Amino acid sequence: MKSFCYRWLFIFLAMAQPVLADVRLPHVFGSHMVLQRRKPLPIWGWADANERVTVLLNKQTKTIKAGKDGRWQLTLDPMEAGGPYDLTVKGSKNELVLTDVLLGEVWVCSGQSNMEWPLRQATNANKEINAANYPQIRQLLVKKAISLTPKDDIEGEWAVCTPGTAPAFTAVGYFFARQLQQELNVPIGLINTSWGGTHSETWTSRQAMASDPELAKAVANLPADLEQMRQSGQERIRQLIQTVQGGILPTPADELAWANPDFNAADWKTIAMPGDWEWRGLPVFDGVVWLRREVTLPANTDLLNPQLLFGAVDDADSTFVNGQFVGTTNGRTKPRLYELPNGLLKPGRNVIVVRVKDTGGSGGLMGDPEAMKLTFGTTELPLAGSWQYRIAQAFPSSYTAGPNTYATLLFNAMLKPLIPYAIAGTIWYQGESNAGRAHQYRRAFPLLIQDWRQHWGYEFPFLFVQLASYNSANGDSRKGSTWGELREAQTLTLQLPNTGMAVTSDIGEANDIHPRNKQDVGKRLAAEAMRVAYQKPGVSAGPLFEKMTVDGNRAVLLFRNTGSGLSVKDRYGYLKGFELAGTDQQFHYAKAEIQGNTVVVYCDAVAAPVAVRYGWADDNGDVNLYNREGFPAVPFRTDTWKGVTEGKTF
Repeated sequence: MKSFCYRWLFIFLAMAQPVLADVRLPHVFGSHMVLQRRKPLPIWGWADANERVTVLLNKQTKTIKAGKDGRWQLTLDPMEAGGPYDLTVKGSKNELVLTDVLLGEVWVCSGQSNMEWPLRQATNANKEINAANYPQIRQLLVKKAISLTPKDDIEGEWAVCTPGTAPAFTAVGYFFARQLQQELNVPIGLINTSWGGTHSETWTSRQAMASDPELAKAVANLPADLEQMRQSGQERIRQLIQTVQGGILPTPADELAWANPDFNAADWKTIAMPGDWEWRGLPVFDGVVWLRREVTLPANTDLLNPQLLFGAVDDADSTFVNGQFVGTTNGRTKPRLYELPNGLLKPGRNVIVVRVKDTGGSGGLMGDPEAMKLTFGTTELPLAGSWQYRIAQAFPSSYTAGPNTYATLLFNAMLKPLIPYAIAGTIWYQGESNAGRAHQYRRAFPLLIQDWRQHWGYEFPFLFVQLASYNSANGDSRKGSTWGELREAQTLTLQLPNTGMAVTSDIGEANDIHPRNKQDVGKRLAAEAMRVAYQKPGVSAGPLFEKMTVDGNRAVLLFRNTGSGLSVKDRYGYLKGFELAGTDQQFHYAKAEIQGNTVVVYCDAVAAPVAVRYGWADDNGDVNLYNREGFPAVPFRTDTWKGVTEGKTF
């Protein structure tokens, strides 16, 4: 009996003792990592309360005692580039050894899809991948995650650059690192924390958002947890469907009836197409929406060889004309062109119905207005304008928490856990998702940069890519251009110290938001890095507008960053992309000539010029002003007239 009691007393005492935890590190540390040279190196992790932890690296040994919460952090002294080394972390119970550790330059690579874009999808991908044998270039790919509160760890691991691993590297980051390594001859580490389609606000901390009077409302009423977020999203979608159509969703049989030209759609709401429906009455909505348009064709019209065109659709469509199915296409960048049988169109009333399936992000008919038309004989009938619409299905992604559901979600989950890992700087490629609020980006983007620097505790170089040419919504100086205004906001951000910008208007793709040429993007970022981060003298960017004077009917433009002189990339020497306006604020395409370090702009339609614009369009790929070092000029406008995004807020 006594033996039995002792045995239970022993078990009880053992259970009462705290369980010793292994000393551990966050996943930002790992074998094959690159640590920042020439800077103090914070190393941190977890252990038992008050446990002594020792860190050893390259002949350095430092010891610290964990706090009462088990957290510990120490700082190794700066070291020169080199390696490979072992990083050893010892606790009272266990020992961690990270191998193949290099010291070099560490850059955070962040933003949306054009930063996330992998090497396997870049121009000449197979050739680039086969040659990607750079053992001193490494990448930490941060796994996607969201959080309402700051996390202390990420998921991900470091990978050495080989033809086997390179396909998953950020393409922009890879070409940036390759160029830097050629210039510096030291290891380069990339921390790839990016997510396609994301707004800048989700990458900004709650404290920073709350400090801005205009942006504070975005974080004023964050939900308590992700489940509450999901429930709130479900209620939002329920109310949306209630508003649009009384809360009624169709059965499959009901849907088929909607294609019938005799169906009574009098109670359907209207929406302007083409365009992203998320900005036109269906915010943060993924699912199936039917679009309907009636057209009247005059009698005695040549209706032979009819075609229906409406550009790209995000993401898939099934299309009917007068009740007859005419085709289906899947893919958000593919223009739609459907050959219609002769006899399908009739004089008088005709009905076009498009069932659009959107699996995430933007949705709707997304092509150019000019691309939306019905053609027959020698006639073209425009289809851009007001369409009727009806919701058929709402997908869970409409209300399941995503990276843009609230501000701060990606800062909390994918950036905060990286801090205070020592870095050289950041390269950033984002802005497409903020273009609809470009004027507000003038404050949101600098706020993000200052926020990151404050959390790291030093003013590291922040380099970014200006939006490439892309025909987002056919915007230009006449209709207004959201992308032109976003590029302007990016240029204004250069007023912050230790910033640099890579201009990419000349290497975009008019019909693809993801230009494949990431090689030149990386090289231009690396050129700015050599100037901003490494103080290398020389020219690293293109001509930047400085001042305009008027001489009669001519505007004379003076530029900075002209290097060894201005140049034009055109076999005949013609400058393109310039526009001129008078006091009526109506812009006209203009002629332009290089005269020394100035450009002279003139136009017969403008006798007294007051404003010049250059490259002011969503798709501004025709621009061709450079300096002789090969860097393209920064798009600009000299006026301050009200833009189309003023008043659009997060």
